[in-house]
Amino acid sequence: MTAVSCDQLERIYAVGDDPWSFRTSAYEQSKFRATCAALPRRTYRSVLELGCGNGELARHVAPRCAAYTGVDAVQTALDAARRAIPEGRFHRLFLPAPLPGGDYDLLLLSEVLYFLDPPGLAALAQQIDRRWPAADLVCVTWLGPSGNALQGAEALEIFRASSQKALRCAMSTDRYRIDVAEGGR
Repeated sequence: MTAVSCDQLERIYAVGDDPWSFRTSAYEQSKFRATCAALPRRTYRSVLELGCGNGELARHVAPRCAAYTGVDAVQTALDAARRAIPEGRFHRLFLPAPLPGGDYDLLLLSEVLYFLDPPGLAALAQQIDRRWPAADLVCVTWLGPSGNALQGAEALEIFRASSQKALRCAMSTDRYRIDVAEGGR
């Protein structure tokens, strides 16, 4: 149910806790700001970020949320995320898996979908629909080559087709797109 193994993810982080230069890349920082601008609400009670990596996106999102929970498969990433958001809660999970409980009103999936395979994407979408039908959902998708079995746009379409949430493109560039589904309020 996953296209990328945990060992592959561990190898990516073997070079350090910022393998994609999230901290120093102007492109990444601009994308994080665009992600925040696409959020349907100004504030949230509780966010769940899947594939939180080293917490750099969380630095932008967490100030708008009373509580932050991050999930990642790699301990090195989680350790960095804990340093970035010391008040956050973090869980080491290899997706797809049962997600941590909580009354989340925002679910954030940034550049994580193409790490899963079609059954994993369907299972994730259905779990989100079942457990958090009223939550806002934000998916950020890299449009370049992912290096995985699924490319970003393909993974997004599989996830979208498996979900009951009405994802709409809120922003698109030549490198990424941001899709948003507003939950019930």
